[in-house]
Formats: sequence, structure tokens, C-alpha cells
Amino acid sequence: MKKLVLMILLGTVLDAGLMDFKTIEEAKKAYESGKYAKSTHLYQELLSSKDEKQVHYDLANSYYKKAQYDKAIKEYQKAKGFEDAKVEHNLGNCYFQKKDWDKAIEHYEKALKIKDDKDTRYNLELAKKQKQKQQQKKKQQQKNKQNQKNKDQKKDNKQNQKNNQNKNQDKKNDKKKDQNKKDNKQNKQNKQNKQGQDKKHNQQNQKPKPNKQQNKKEDKKKDQNKDKNKQNKNTQNQKNKSGSEGSKNKAQAKPQQKLSAKQKLKAKELKRLLKKMDNKGKMPTMIYQMGTNKPKRNENVKPW
Repeated sequence: MKKLVLMILLGTVLDAGLMDFKTIEEAKKAYESGKYAKSTHLYQELLSSKDEKQVHYDLANSYYKKAQYDKAIKEYQKAKGFEDAKVEHNLGNCYFQKKDWDKAIEHYEKALKIKDDKDTRYNLELAKKQKQKQQQKKKQQQKNKQNQKNKDQKKDNKQNQKNNQNKNQDKKNDKKKDQNKKDNKQNKQNKQNKQGQDKKHNQQNQKPKPNKQQNKKEDKKKDQNKDKNKQNKNTQNQKNKSGSEGSKNKAQAKPQQKLSAKQKLKAKELKRLLKKMDNKGKMPTMIYQMGTNKPKRNENVKPW
């Protein structure tokens, strides 16, 4: 009876081992043929039946091939203790793909401490170069950012300065406009005052303009006055001459007596002759006294 139970148990274990081995082989074939989803599923079935380090390692490899690096990292962490050099190398690869250069370098160095490997060393140097490039790029980005910041600050300062200048210029222009308005207002007031004064002055000095007919009458009156003045002047001159001659004759003349018609005629003729001679500018050489006691003369002889 004991032998029978032992045989049954042994058969069960053998059957379980054979099933696990078959699943592992199928998972490996699926992985090698590129069927990573199937391979992952098969490994997960193995994990549900048996927790082994190798299964976690193989499952992590499947996640890595599917570019599911976070899941792969978790499985590699669980697979530690199974070929640790490979586990650390593959962890470095996962972080390398994520561009986490510090952790990639850390796991590559751990792998090399366990076992020296050409591929691991190459990946380590490559990770260091990538880290250096990243640092240089980051440094350049910071430099560019600072330069852009300085440039923007300089531009802002320049714009602020320009705005201040424009503001000051606007103030000056406004002040100038106000002054111009004030000056224009004052000039307008002065002009109005001057116009008022000129108008008042013109009203005081201005005489009413006569019309044409009035002007003609005044001109005619002026001409008449001129002629009259001229005539009066001539008359006065004649009177003055006659008065001078009369004053001379008055001293010599005697009181006249009543003349006869013949004497009047002779006196008239004498007056005519005197006037004629006066107009010619000549004076008679001798004047006979008119009256009763004058000498007799020959009628055929002229008196001068």
C-alpha cells in the first residue's frame, strides 16, 4: 500500500515537471520566433504554477523585447539570484533605453564587478558618452536659456527706455501744445484789441466821403475861389498902382472945376491913353493939367 501511494505521488510530480518543461519550451520557442505576447502569456502561466527565478528572468526578457521597460525592470528585480551578471546587464539595458544614464551606468558597473564582459563594458562606455552629451546639451540649453533671458531683459529694458522717452516726449508735446494754445489765444486777443483800437481810431479820424457830385461842386467852388482871388489880386495891384499914381498927381492937381462936354471928351481920351500906356509899361513924359487955365496947343501936334 505504501509503495502504491509513493508511485502515485512520484507520477504526479513527474507529470507536473513534464508539463512545466513543456510550457517553458513553448515559451522559449515563442520568444525566439518573435511571438513575444504568446511567450509572455506562457511564462505567466508558469509563474502561477511555480515561482522560479528563471521564469522571472525569461518573462523580463519578453517585456524588454516588447519595449515595456518598466515591467521588464520589475521582473529582472525578481530574477536576482539567477545569473546576476546577466540580470544586472539587462537592467542596465532597460535604463539605457529609458535614457536614465546614471542608473544604466550603475547596473553596468555592478555586472562588471560580478563578471567581466566585452558587451557590458562597451555599453558602459556608451552610456557614459551619452551622459556627457546630455550634460553638455543641458549646459548649452541652460546657457541658451540664460542668453535668451538676457536678450529678453535687454530688449525689455530698451523697450522700457523707449517707452519712457516716448512718454517724456508726449509730455513735452502736450506742454508745447498747451503753450501754443495759450499763445494763440493771447495773440488772438491782442489782435482783437488792436483791431478794436484801429477801428476806434479810424472812426475818430475818418470823415464822411462826399459823393462825386459834391466833389465836383467843391472843385468848381475852389476854381471859382482861385479865379476870384486872382482877380482880386489883380484889382488890388491895379488899385495900388493907381493909388500910387493918384497920390503923385494929387500933389500937383488942383481942384477941378465943372468940365464942359469938350473937356470931358478930352479927359476920357486922356484916361484911355494912360491906361493903354500903363498896360505897355510906359509912362507919359509930360502930363498937361486939365482945367480952364491950361496953355493952348497945336491940334496937329501930339502931346507925347
